Amino acid sequence: MNIIPKPSKCTKKEGSFSITENTIIQTSTMSLEMQKLLLPFVDKIYKLSHIKIPIKEYSEICTNVINIDFIQTGLGKEGYKLEISSSNITIKAEALNGVFYCIQTIFQLLPIEIFGEKFINKPLVLQCCEIIDNPCFIWRGMHLDVSRHFFNVKFIKKYIDYLAMHKMNIFHWHLTDDNGWRIEIKKYPKLTEIGAWRASRDGIGWRDCKPQQPGEKTIYGGYYTQQEIKKIVQYANDRFITIIPEIEMPGHTLEVLAAYPELGCTGGPYTVATGTYWPNKDIFCAGNEEVFVFLKNVLNEVLELFPGKYIHIGGDEVNKEEWKKCSKCLTRMQKENLQNVEELQSWFIKRIGKYLHSKNRKLIGWDEILEGGLAPNAAVMSWQGEKGGIQAAKIGHDVVMSPGTHCYFDHYQDDPETEPKAIGGYTTLKKVYSYEPIPKELTKRQAKHILGAQANVWTEWMETPEHIEYMIFPRITALAEVLWSTIDNKNWEDFKERLQKFLNVYRIIGINYHKSVFEEQ
Repeated sequence: MNIIPKPSKCTKKEGSFSITENTIIQTSTMSLEMQKLLLPFVDKIYKLSHIKIPIKEYSEICTNVINIDFIQTGLGKEGYKLEISSSNITIKAEALNGVFYCIQTIFQLLPIEIFGEKFINKPLVLQCCEIIDNPCFIWRGMHLDVSRHFFNVKFIKKYIDYLAMHKMNIFHWHLTDDNGWRIEIKKYPKLTEIGAWRASRDGIGWRDCKPQQPGEKTIYGGYYTQQEIKKIVQYANDRFITIIPEIEMPGHTLEVLAAYPELGCTGGPYTVATGTYWPNKDIFCAGNEEVFVFLKNVLNEVLELFPGKYIHIGGDEVNKEEWKKCSKCLTRMQKENLQNVEELQSWFIKRIGKYLHSKNRKLIGWDEILEGGLAPNAAVMSWQGEKGGIQAAKIGHDVVMSPGTHCYFDHYQDDPETEPKAIGGYTTLKKVYSYEPIPKELTKRQAKHILGAQANVWTEWMETPEHIEYMIFPRITALAEVLWSTIDNKNWEDFKERLQKFLNVYRIIGINYHKSVFEEQ
């Protein structure tokens, strides 16, 4: 029973169930949502086997049926019970989410050729079994940076498919940063006319890129239209994945200032960053009221596009030197009785958090938002180790763990001498699998604030979809099990054995995965 992530309980039984021309699906509800959920499964079976499975409302007990019942299982909206006998398949769930995840499990029980595009010249047979399953964490995420390098809509949808097949439910979309603004904002067209494009530095190392020169054309970049984003959001929603957009502030905003220089402390001139160079001191002017008018207008359009609860505002790596010299910022500090620039940053974040709260949304940011005092109701994404997450959980704030030690998939996963260029670090498959999101320092009550974890994919050194695939596979598989399965249900040797089959799935799909996954682990 090579299922990943490993179910809570899986009992293998004698016999098998065969999908044939007589198989039907019966469901206790024929809602449009249910039909929309089931159609991809039905279409996939038909495409690869020419077997057309009709979907019918539950009427009577019969054989060769896939029954879907909505009942109280005690497993939550993402849990499910799956019973496969020689005569029927029964799916029991409390919500559509559970049905969707059960179908992902069924795909893994079918011949692996089901993941391909070619006609399957073999019976569609499933081993009889009983599975009881539900996730350990409610935040099972993957991040993708599209500022450093822009990736088209086709790949974004493929990325979402990768999350869905691993039963992950959060896509953290890093849409803005110094190297490019990637989301259409109709009220501020220069964000995409200017902020989405930079001078090309093809073939030059990321840390060796020189800034844009006077008169140099900006030809590298791209952005997503609002219409494209709406379709992507719906695509993710159909797969029970929530997209968390990230709009960076108050730092990592050079691309904004290139388009609207009046929002910075110095007035410029600014250009979109072609690479990474430090110190990056250009940030929003905290003393300029127009900055907050701008951010509220931007967020209003973002909120219309992304219906999820959380909005990520970044808040990381803020160099505050310009604030110390800016007369407007100093006046703001005096007016608000702020003692230092750390408190000014906290005031800035709190103001944005209050605005999001007024819109029934919740602010989440990198753990630097703890500096100077954490905004009320804010959630923390802990990337600088676990210290920030522990601190936030102890004072009653929700936390998503994402420490660089285990969850940064831009790190090397093998010998740097033989691997494609990466930012540094060394995070093997086994190290990812060893991660436990709940720190031992927390009490049971505090631990309830740990929503889960996510992997971050920063793309400074990843210019192509193939390179991204290489960096996330199969580490995403390890993280998926960390977040779905209970700690006492995890076993490295057992995982490796199940992963061997999954690697064949990757081959059939055409994923460019890291091949020597078990060497030196």
